[in-house]
Amino acid sequence: MKKRITHILYYLSVYIIYSCSAQNNNIDHINYFPIEEMKKIEKSIVEPKFKNNQYNILNYGAKADGKTISTESFKKAIQECSKNGGGKVIVPNGKFLTGAIHLLDNVNLHLEDGAEIIFSTNPNDYPIVQTSFEGIELMNYSPLIYAYNKKNIAITGKGILNGQGNNENWWPWKGATSEGNSYGYANGNPSQLDKENLPRLMELSEKNVPVENRVFGNGHYLRPNFIEPFGCENVLIKDVKIINAPFWIIHPMKSKNVIIDGVHIESHGPNNDGCDPEYSKNVLIKNSIFNTGDDCIAIKAGRDAEGRRIGITTENIIVRDCKMIDGHGGVVIGSEMSAGVRNVFAYNCYMDSPNLDRVIRLKTNTKRGGFVDGVYAKNITVGQVKEALLHITMKYSVYGNQDGNFIPKIKNIYLENITAKNAGKYVIFADGLENSKIENITLKNINVDKVEKDFKINNVENLRIINSYVKERKLIMPQN
Repeated sequence: MKKRITHILYYLSVYIIYSCSAQNNNIDHINYFPIEEMKKIEKSIVEPKFKNNQYNILNYGAKADGKTISTESFKKAIQECSKNGGGKVIVPNGKFLTGAIHLLDNVNLHLEDGAEIIFSTNPNDYPIVQTSFEGIELMNYSPLIYAYNKKNIAITGKGILNGQGNNENWWPWKGATSEGNSYGYANGNPSQLDKENLPRLMELSEKNVPVENRVFGNGHYLRPNFIEPFGCENVLIKDVKIINAPFWIIHPMKSKNVIIDGVHIESHGPNNDGCDPEYSKNVLIKNSIFNTGDDCIAIKAGRDAEGRRIGITTENIIVRDCKMIDGHGGVVIGSEMSAGVRNVFAYNCYMDSPNLDRVIRLKTNTKRGGFVDGVYAKNITVGQVKEALLHITMKYSVYGNQDGNFIPKIKNIYLENITAKNAGKYVIFADGLENSKIENITLKNINVDKVEKDFKINNVENLRIINSYVKERKLIMPQN
């Protein structure tokens, strides 16, 4: 009976969300790329402003030798900066070793050219905070750079943020991988897959145990995020280079008005997504380079029961003028997206690598549920990808059986002006459900030089193909 009530409430919530969407969202999802709406959203996302005050970490005892732990120096400089109304905390030329850095209101952590922040590999240097792991909230090791419920914060400058993730540090905690890459893990060593780690966290979430009672950290093996503004507003991450992340790299969590501009990410560890906006609104990702071990951009909205309880839709995500190199996908939604995702824009991007799997990817299943409403891609230049230009599945499988009773909804996918030298296996791979067809896919002005097969499509309703070609052969709509 309790399960039945839960399912009824879930479907009621989906109905309400869709009803509100129909009333409040004026985008015509089918017939054109909504450039004016995208510009309007971008114009509303304004960079935070800071006072001219400067606080050099050298004046607080930091040592530029790459060996002396400078956690307290960062802390003191940030506290004084915020207390005095904000400004820049300066990290000068040199290598600075530190544990977790916690940003406060009105603080811009600024790395000068030649500066490198090297993050400790000792888990004890990361205090327990409220954070998230794969779409589930918990008390765990602090992200390397963290802000909780702060306003007007930034990380800027031409320096390097080095998480020191490698096959000796952090990455082996992933455990055995389906890809066969061990990342330093050996059978018998502890990992996140042990029953008291991720499986235990999933169980606590399903039972709705309060977050403050989901305590992990020491003795557990759930890796910290790299940069996580949690519940923040007006966030800027600009120009820095980020390397060797333990886990997800930039993770705006429950945040609003976030700009990621000119960032260069080089990190090929497990779950090294480049940027994961989750339960977040108005996020602009521009002029950046993603060379990652997992998805370049992975848009999230909570996992399973947790996402449905929290119920914050991730919406208004703009990815423009970016370059994607290695990764499982260029712009990806899911798989943790149970609260729903709306209005994702990919514009003027370049994607090319033999190790890039897909250009646009959506992934969910009947355990995740959730919805995706509105994915718009235009002016995308593709050198080569392994699998598909557009890849959608409602049968995504990870960590065993992913079947449930929460039927996902996916609709309104629009791709225009896409050129590809090699699209891999398919132009479109789309696998819907009999009781929940993928609705309204439009391809316009698609030109592909090489692909193994045009389509692999199942349970798709209202597919439109306009002025699109493969090797100068007109792309014909398949029989579904």
